[in-house]
Order: sequence, then C-alpha cells, then structure tokens
Amino acid sequence: MRAEPRRLLAAWTALVYFFLWAPILVLAVFSFNAGRQTAVWRGFTLDWYRRLLGNDALLASVCNSLAVAALTTVIATVIGTLAALALRRTTVPGRGATMALLFLPMVIPEVVLGAALLTFFGAVGLRLSLTTVVIAHVVFSVSYVALVVRARLAGLDPALEEAARDLGAGPFETFRRVTLPLALPGIAASALLVFTLSIDDYVVTSFVAGVGATTLPLHVYSMLRVGVTPEVNAVSTLLLAGTIILIVAAQRLLRGSTPEGDS
Repeated sequence: MRAEPRRLLAAWTALVYFFLWAPILVLAVFSFNAGRQTAVWRGFTLDWYRRLLGNDALLASVCNSLAVAALTTVIATVIGTLAALALRRTTVPGRGATMALLFLPMVIPEVVLGAALLTFFGAVGLRLSLTTVVIAHVVFSVSYVALVVRARLAGLDPALEEAARDLGAGPFETFRRVTLPLALPGIAASALLVFTLSIDDYVVTSFVAGVGATTLPLHVYSMLRVGVTPEVNAVSTLLLAGTIILIVAAQRLLRGSTPEGDS
C-alpha cells in the first residue's frame, strides 16, 4: 500500500515539472530552428545566434543591463549587509518598524512599486535614465540582501566574537577578522541573487527607464511585439542560461554558508 502513494506522488511531481519546464524547453529547442516560423521545425542551425552578434541595438541593451546589474549589486549588497548587521542587535531603536519597511518592497506588487518610483522621480525632478533604473533596482534588491545576510548572521556563534574581544581585538578588528569572513558566503550569495533579479527585471524597469536606457528585457519585449522569431528565442535562451547559472551558484553558496555544527 505504501508503494502506490509514492508512485502517484512521483507521477504528479513529474507532471508539475513538465508543465513548468516544457514551454522553456520548447523555446530553447526552437532557438536552433533553421526556419523563421517558430511552430515548424526546419532543421538545426546556429544562424540566429550569429545574427545576435551583429545586432547593435541588442548589444547596447546587454551592456545597459550588465552596467545596471553590476551597480545595483554593489550598492544593494553594501546597504543590505549594513542593515543586516544593524538589525542583528536587539537594542536598535525602532527595529521592528525598520524591518517592516525594509521588507516592504518584497511584498508589494511590482506594478505598484514601479508607479510609486515613477511618481517620486517626477516629484523630485529626476530625469528618467539608467540612473533612475539603478535606484529602482536597489530599492527592491536591498530587502533580499538584508534577509539572506541576516539569516547567515543569526547562525553565527556569538562566542567567536566574544573570544576575539577577550583577546584584545577592537570592534572593527573583530568585524574584519571574525564576523565578515563568516558572513561572506551569505553576502556573496545575496549579491548573485541581486544580480539575477536586476538583469531579469522588466516590470519596474519599464516604468523608470528613459530614452537610451533600454535594458535587455525591455529590448526582448519590443522584439516580441512584432512577432516571435528564432532570434527572440535565441536571446531568451541565453538570458535563461545566464540566470540559471547565477541561481545555481547562489544556491551552492547558501548551502555552504551554514556554520559548522549547526543543524
């Protein structure tokens, strides 16, 4: 009797994964289709990937996305790590309210966040550009860094820092030699997550990107508006592959960030 429920669970799990991944697999396969029609297989080719290398508009959007993602990662990681260090202390005034405000961008709809940021930039007279895109990405990314790093810091043994102070190390020396090295896997994992979120974001970016600030997701969407072609599939496949690599790397870092002895 026990074997039957397990088979049913395995079959149901397989169907769920097939439902989730089948459209993505079809997209990746048809990025190598020799025919222009995406619904009919005409043979294998790499021509669509070669065309991407000669698409100046696409390459410009890739450069914009990489620049935005890199700046967002650096800024959000620094701010989020500092916030996690501060929230680690129970004596910080307004700690509960600060945590609620910090995690708010994670729970509100992206459309609402994008509209709010657009209104804010208009109110302060800030022209829409790559700068506003970076600011917007930092706003919704800081929460992820703070959450991941705070979880890592919560698993650290306070006795290690106390031992360093007992041996004569000052607060900064204790942080540099003890706290930071132990928290580094969590910080690196959160940075990879932020880079992935930033380079893939479309909804918020569509609100705050001005002229000349087209990122790769925006460019891909503009290509989709005139019809799905194997070139669009090729771009989407490359973006998907890069995202999967970053997510896997972040997951590996998160698994390795559990302090020894924790269970």
